[in-house]
Amino acid sequence: MKLNDLKVDMDYFHMDGNLYQKLEATPLKNPKLVSYNKQACDLIGLDYSECETNEFLEFINGSKVLKNSKPFSMVYAGHQFGYFVPQLGDGRAINLGCVNKWHLQTKGSGATKYSRRGDGRAVLRSSIREYIMSEAMHSLGIPTTRALAIIDSDTFAHREWEKESCSIVLRMSPSWIRIGTFEFFANTSNAKENLTKLADYVIEESYSHLKDEEKKYEKMFYSLVDKTALMLAKWQVYGFMHGVMNTDNFSMAGVTIDYGPFAFMDYFDKNCICNHTDSEGRYSYNNQPYVARWNLMVLAHSLKEICDENKLLEYMQTFLPQHENIYLQDMNKRLGLDASKSGNSNLDLIVELLGALESSKMDYNVFFYGLTNLDSFEDLSSVINLAVFRTPLEDWFESYKKVCEKEKSSFENRKEIMKKANPKYIIKNYMLQDAIELAHSGDYTLVNDLLDIAQNPFDEHKKFDKYSKPTPMKFANIKLSCSS
Repeated sequence: MKLNDLKVDMDYFHMDGNLYQKLEATPLKNPKLVSYNKQACDLIGLDYSECETNEFLEFINGSKVLKNSKPFSMVYAGHQFGYFVPQLGDGRAINLGCVNKWHLQTKGSGATKYSRRGDGRAVLRSSIREYIMSEAMHSLGIPTTRALAIIDSDTFAHREWEKESCSIVLRMSPSWIRIGTFEFFANTSNAKENLTKLADYVIEESYSHLKDEEKKYEKMFYSLVDKTALMLAKWQVYGFMHGVMNTDNFSMAGVTIDYGPFAFMDYFDKNCICNHTDSEGRYSYNNQPYVARWNLMVLAHSLKEICDENKLLEYMQTFLPQHENIYLQDMNKRLGLDASKSGNSNLDLIVELLGALESSKMDYNVFFYGLTNLDSFEDLSSVINLAVFRTPLEDWFESYKKVCEKEKSSFENRKEIMKKANPKYIIKNYMLQDAIELAHSGDYTLVNDLLDIAQNPFDEHKKFDKYSKPTPMKFANIKLSCSS
């Protein structure tokens, strides 16, 4: 389909006009296409050839508006690091409408009335990181927003005492409604009416099977609890850290949104913090499931005008058990084991492994890829030699052998399971930094190469074999800023 033929639905304007701002983007100077994503094109039915036209560049930059599109930004509130902020909003994002049930949004398109003295811009490094990481997450089966394209420019902004080129990434989501959106609506003068409209809107776009159900708002909440339990389990299984799990960064569709100071774990550390602003470790790796539960409880309170809050809180008791069950099932797969053969899903073995990985200073995901390629217990050196300290892993392998024997699990069977769960490549921050540094010099080739790796992480990509090795120690578990 041609760009101009895309059918854009504008479905938010039945809300109170004080809850959004219609506006035009502020285009960047001399925009340059960095990359476009064919998989995302397929989701909205866009011909690939359209992405190589000046018209497409103008569309991303905001100087071209599609037929029927009326760009706007949304208001919301949120708890940021546990403290309530009554008004936030799309400070640098503009919504372009919905195409084939995907809501299009450009990030970095200029200031809105929700910018809170910000410049409304996104710099190239943060845009590259979100563009590639959202695709990497999808390829691992982690619910996430997607990204269609990214542009660079000759417009510059100051970040952390440096001048950096500004960029725009066009991202796509089944919904841009957040827990923080409900927090804002719950604090309006006609809260019940606004909450009802918002809940109906969320059900229409994300839970349409509930439209004609009794107690549909409670069931919307229950469904989000289930989806969030799954998402958080997937995060933990692959060592992903979001970095800023504020309620305004938490999706009502149960997908990962708003990539900022994120990271996939390098050397395993259960208390790892990837955001240098998070001095108390509120959003550390180990805390993420508990923060998600806290965020959902905030939502339950925000829905009290249209739901039985006690019923919502009662259902919340299922969150951690659901999360743990999914986590254990997937961790068993990463070990090549059949959880159904073990009464406790090999909980003790998994807990022992995490302790061994931490004590041995072992690259988390590289360990699982090494385990996948292990052919014999006679020579464990191919895995153990990747650790800084060998003994903790040697001890763990003794426990692993016993479980394998108990389950009568062969190397062939385990490999078959693990090859679907343990990719060769996990996108790490040092890899993204390599692409960012080249992009700053005008070379976007590694951005596109990493996109290919992110979308096909189980493939060999022999030219980039170095990225399948443990993260160099000097780059391991570094903390990033919210502007990165």
